[in-house]
Amino acid sequence: MNIVNPIKEIADIQKFVNATHGRDQLLVRIGLNSSLRISDILALKVGDVRNQTRYITREQKTGKRKEIKWNAAVQNAAAELIPEDAQDGDWLFPSKRDASKALDRTNANRLLKAAAKRSGIDKRYNIGTHSLRKTFAYHRYINGMELPLLMKMLNHSNFNETLAYLGIEQSNIDAGYDDLCL
Repeated sequence: MNIVNPIKEIADIQKFVNATHGRDQLLVRIGLNSSLRISDILALKVGDVRNQTRYITREQKTGKRKEIKWNAAVQNAAAELIPEDAQDGDWLFPSKRDASKALDRTNANRLLKAAAKRSGIDKRYNIGTHSLRKTFAYHRYINGMELPLLMKMLNHSNFNETLAYLGIEQSNIDAGYDDLCL
């Protein structure tokens, strides 16, 4: 398995988002703001997001129940990027070859890697579909979210799984020494 990274710099996230358009940008915005795995994102229908504030599902990987509050970033992206003629039962991320099918994980990974390259962040981060979820987790954590709450949001079973997931590096540890001088 290829290890992918969270996007740690806010400026890099903006470059990455700006390197996408339409359906692809909506996928990125939902991934960065929801904690969903790519398999659960690709299973979304238009009616799961458009004019909605909450989403309840069973995770495909774990079978665990998950309830998400769509934040303003997702709601605004949905209002802006979902085509007006899209029906509630349509795939939110249809395949470009066959709109009756959802975009698959391989093509989602391909489009994210291409966006990373266009944005110039591909040299700094190994981007893949799981980078969206890891970026969500990383930024929630460094902005003060308590580890137990983050663990619950990610539906992780133990703290070590969540800690490994965050991509904490020596520079983060060093900042912990520098941030407080008693």
